[in-house]
Amino acid sequence: MGAGGGVVYPVAEQQAGAAGYPAAEAFEPGAGLVWSRISSRYPWHRRIAALVRAIPVAAVGAFLLWRGGGTLAALLWVVGVLAVLVVSWVAVEIAYRSYGYAERGDDLIVTSGVFVRRLIVVPYGRMQFVDVTAGLLERWMGLSTVRLHTAAAATDAVIPGLPAAEAALLRDRLARKGEERSMGL
Repeated sequence: MGAGGGVVYPVAEQQAGAAGYPAAEAFEPGAGLVWSRISSRYPWHRRIAALVRAIPVAAVGAFLLWRGGGTLAALLWVVGVLAVLVVSWVAVEIAYRSYGYAERGDDLIVTSGVFVRRLIVVPYGRMQFVDVTAGLLERWMGLSTVRLHTAAAATDAVIPGLPAAEAALLRDRLARKGEERSMGL
């Protein structure tokens, strides 16, 4: 029994990762750094984009099924599309929480993913260029996507859903740090 009358359970040992760090720390930015998060408007951007795609699919599918298969088939089609839309509505919020980035002295760390967690470390000296894009809906919502390109496509990193002003500042900082640490590629 513990001091407060509760049961005290032994603490399990943390399993060490490949570098000797606890496995849970593999996705942490390191001592003294915190993740910068993307805009809270990003989930709404993804939801609106999904809705824009779902409405024509539901309408055309329902019309074709109504013409050939009857009202019940058309109704089931619309309900199916709405069910997929509801699931994606929730999934977007979960995915949004997985995005983050941290700027360190010599590299940028980008993390994302829900089912498959991904952490990319991009050394500033290996960046070839930084690309900022914004589609029509992103511009309307004041968002941009920052892409970091390296010689190895596997280490390219994407940070979606940044406020446009923050994306421009990040682009400028990364370009400056990349030039300062250029590897002469």
